[in-house]
Parts: sequence; C-alpha cells; structure tokens
Amino acid sequence: MIRDAIEDSIAWPVRKVVPILPGDYSDLELKPVGMLEVKLVQAKDLTNKDLIGKSDPYAVVYIRPLQDRMKKSKTINNDLNPIWNEHFEFIVEDASTQHLVVKVYDDEGVQSSELIGCAHVLLSELQPGKVKDVWLKLVKSLEVQRDNKNRGQVHLELLYCPFGMENGFVNPFTPNFSMTSLEKVLKSGMNGTEATETPKEATQKRKEVIIRGVLSVTIISAEDLPPVDLIGKADPYVVLTLKKSETKNKTRVVNDSLNPVWNQTFDFVVEDGLHDMLIIEVWDHDTFGKDYIGRCIMTLTRVILEGEYKDSLPLDGAKSGKLNVQLKWMPQPIYRDS
Repeated sequence: MIRDAIEDSIAWPVRKVVPILPGDYSDLELKPVGMLEVKLVQAKDLTNKDLIGKSDPYAVVYIRPLQDRMKKSKTINNDLNPIWNEHFEFIVEDASTQHLVVKVYDDEGVQSSELIGCAHVLLSELQPGKVKDVWLKLVKSLEVQRDNKNRGQVHLELLYCPFGMENGFVNPFTPNFSMTSLEKVLKSGMNGTEATETPKEATQKRKEVIIRGVLSVTIISAEDLPPVDLIGKADPYVVLTLKKSETKNKTRVVNDSLNPVWNQTFDFVVEDGLHDMLIIEVWDHDTFGKDYIGRCIMTLTRVILEGEYKDSLPLDGAKSGKLNVQLKWMPQPIYRDS
C-alpha cells in the first residue's frame, strides 16, 4: 500500500493551486475529465512460469496504482493463450499524461503470484469516441527498455469518452443506468442522440439499448494452411463458436487442399453483442479423428460499429495460414431493466 501510494503520487500529475488573491480557484484543480473503457480480450504465447503444466494467468489493469482503482481479471488455469473477454471502466483525470497499465501474472495459489510481463498504453494516443484495437508486447519492466525476450502479447480494445463531448457521444442516460461507455456511444450514434436532449427525453429512452442482433458470418476460404497429412495435404473444415451462448456451427470438409474454399454463411442470434466473441477454429478431418490446425478469436465490436466488413485473419497456433471471412451485423432493439 505504501509503495502504491508513493508510485501514484509520483506518476499521477498533482497540481497545487496557491491563491494569491481571494476567489474561487476550484476550476484549476485536476478533476475527472472522462471515462476509459477497457476490454481485456486475450493474451497469447505467454512465458510458462510453471515447471509442471502451464501457467495460470490473470491480469491486473489500472491507470492509478491505488487498491480501489485497480481491476483484476479472472484466472485462466493451465493456459498460455488465455481468453478473458472482461470489461473494466476507469476514471481519467489527465488524458495528456496518464497511461493504462496491464500486468499479467501467473497465479501460484497460496504463494505470491509471479509476474509474466507488463505493458502500457498512453491515453494521449487514443482518439476520443473511437474504439482502438491493440496488441501489446509484454516486457519485464516498464522502466527497463532493453528487453528482447518474448514474454507474449496481450489484446485490448480501448474507448476513451471525455465528459461533455459535443459530437454526439454525451451520455443521455441517468447515472444509475448500468451501461458500458461503448453502449453509450453506440446508443447515441445509432439513435441520433443530440447533446441538447433534455433529461426527460433521455429518461424515456434510457431502457432502449441496441446490443441484441443477428451476426452473419461467411467463411469464404483459407490460404496457405500447414500440411497435416503424410502426403503434404489436409482435409480442413471450420468450427465456429459464439463464446457466451456456446452456439456452434461447422463448415463442410474440403478434401486434399491447403487453400480450401467454403463460401458458407452461418447466422447467430446474439443476446449481448458488446460482451460476446466469436471463436473460429480450423481442423483437419481424419478417418480416425481430427487434428487441430489453428484459430482466430474475434470480438464483435468492429462489426457492430461498421455493420459489415471483410477481413483476412492469421491463424493463431499454426505455422502458416490465414482465414478469409465476412461479418455482418443486423441489430435488433431490445429493452432491459435499469
């Protein structure tokens, strides 16, 4: 606690206003200026800290290193490629100097956790009201710059919303309505909410949130898949899983091909798009079973914001290969209790 307090007092900008003439100088004091929403998506290729089995990673995320301001993720047991998919919100006091810190630890049970690596993002690099998708390389220390060891990467989605934005991102809802900043952004953008909306009008709309919809996924093709069979070929197929509902779909098998073409479309009913994700796995079909090739993990943030897009995704866990997909989002307004 003492270390955190000292670190905070040094790292966080502290301004002391000394009045020369009598008057109200409260507007000169540093105060909260906005909210930062952080989606802790996943990590990959983490360094293994255990002699037996694999590390049990969890992450600590914070802007200010104070106990009540730091957020801790759940622990994913025995996994060097954990998927967290957790959301946190932080108060921002000075976007020009503050930064977000992520520290990934190996949970050692009753013993002290061991640091796997850490990373940080300057808030000044974030564009207000725009979601930023980043992969951060983990290092041993934020103070030591010369660290070339591969400790893994962590995947974040970040959204900074200053208070009182005048470009349509003002929160039109009452304070007791539990929404993430991203939901507020989408709500204001999709419904044309103006900053001039009266509190009464905002209250009438406060239960309407567009987070439910139909996700349409087209698995177009794959390229340069690694050979699995003895003859240097593979019989690939794709399994799609919506993480929260665990809904699954599967493509047909394409025999003897490292560049298969499927062009198959699957529809998923999504109840909570902002907090769900799509896991796409490529498998090799075998007469006596199946072999895992690689996977892609996708949040639904981009498709919700853009409506529709195509992308070519590298396969994690595979020596080579990429997957060509198309995603489309069809929103359905629903009402939920505040």
